Amino acid sequence: MAADWEYFAERMAVSGHEVKALDLWSYLEGAECSFQEFARKVCEEARGEEHPPVLVGYSMGGRLALHALLEDSEAWSGAMIVSAHPGLQDEGERILRMAADAEWAGKALTAPWVEFLEQWESQSVLQGTCMVSPADRRHLESRREAVARGFTSWSLGKQADLRSSLQEVAQPVVWVSGVRDHKFTVLAEELWAGMPNAFHLGPVEAGHRVPWEAPDDFAHCVEHLLDIANRWLQSAGAGA
Repeated sequence: MAADWEYFAERMAVSGHEVKALDLWSYLEGAECSFQEFARKVCEEARGEEHPPVLVGYSMGGRLALHALLEDSEAWSGAMIVSAHPGLQDEGERILRMAADAEWAGKALTAPWVEFLEQWESQSVLQGTCMVSPADRRHLESRREAVARGFTSWSLGKQADLRSSLQEVAQPVVWVSGVRDHKFTVLAEELWAGMPNAFHLGPVEAGHRVPWEAPDDFAHCVEHLLDIANRWLQSAGAGA
């Protein structure tokens, strides 16, 4: 939810930085939206900015951010990918994931909303203590259809394996993971090493929900990326 980022936006405003949080569900109102369609729309918005912005994405938003970065890398001055997957490599795993996400979509459409939220929050990957609480998901009940489309349109099973494509990205890319989130820490370590201008900050003292479990450390990571991105832009401009 866009409201999840309010504390972070306030925190960054103190340093003079503006945060524009995207309402992901708005891209799914009324119809499905593919990874590619989302990426095109977001890059068009980024191109409208006076200076190339930095792209930050967490979990599913991180996967969407990867697609936007690959769609038009020059629209961005850098990117931070938090607890996000580059894509499954095994076809069998893809099929299983699409089936699981279709089941979640069904629950989002038909189950009592509180029951759906309880089941979602009970997943082991989401266990951890948040220093800053994410926005109240009960407010999403009126947007059940958009939430359900998120599971089907943006299923990890439908996502291509982006590993080789990411090796072509020249912009600085920072990967962030939580020390208690072993799976995504391993992925981050695998990915940054194969990219020309990438870094892995952390692992941060957190689980999967790094921005809310360790908000100050996360903000410091973003500030570090902003410094890197500014130096990269200056260097790229000097070489043009």
